[in-house]
Amino acid sequence: MKIKPIFDRVVLLPKEAESKTAGGIFLPAASLEKSQIGKVVAVGEGGLVDGNQVEMQVKVGQEVLYAKYSGTEFDFEGKKYVIVKQNDILAILE
Repeated sequence: MKIKPIFDRVVLLPKEAESKTAGGIFLPAASLEKSQIGKVVAVGEGGLVDGNQVEMQVKVGQEVLYAKYSGTEFDFEGKKYVIVKQNDILAILE
């Protein structure tokens, strides 16, 4: 089975949150913040959304920064993904 988002949606595979500080201190799982960086796994086709023409700006394989409390998390074939609208993506990481 394959994930295929519709319209201006993008499926992301979130990057694991760092469990160790730069100084070498391990953080408990309860204190870890949700990652805002993810790898683009699938991209919708864009098109006419709410009366506006939407052209997709991201491509599969790119790493992106997305808004902290955006999207919907879901499990698919044993992995955790998040699906967001393209306008919730803040930047492409190069």
